Amino acid sequence: MCRTIRVRSYGGTGEVRRFLLIGVMFAMMPLARLCAQSAETESKLLVLEHMWNEAQVNRDAKALEGLVSDRFVDTEYDGDVSDKEKFLAEIHDPQFKLSVMNIDDVKVRLFHDAAVVTGSYRMKGTYQGKPYDHAGRFTDTWFFENGRWQCVASHSSLVKK
Repeated sequence: MCRTIRVRSYGGTGEVRRFLLIGVMFAMMPLARLCAQSAETESKLLVLEHMWNEAQVNRDAKALEGLVSDRFVDTEYDGDVSDKEKFLAEIHDPQFKLSVMNIDDVKVRLFHDAAVVTGSYRMKGTYQGKPYDHAGRFTDTWFFENGRWQCVASHSSLVKK
């Protein structure tokens, strides 16, 4: 007894291409979603960086407290290292009066639940009654934990004018 096997035709090259294109589109959907999430996360981190600067100018330690982790480490341009407590205490120092804090050339690099934000900064103000004008580079390391982004480390370096 002989059986006949029917082979279904897909109507030629055009239908095969369409089938492959649909398969590729379905395969790319998670990638597109990931790219959209990455762009959204980058935007959030840029907003947090600007909030940080505004909080420093306004001497708003409470706002800064929410942005930095309990394990936060800050390394300043002069080599001074601070933990969260010391960093927040310096915001209240009446000798330190920051009037301008701007960031520029900011780049965000995402690593799952962590991000590294780099850029340049310009800050002006007075310290102990003497004016200062600093230009430098910064690196902030952020970590996503308990539903929010917090900075775990910050480093700044002066650049020659």
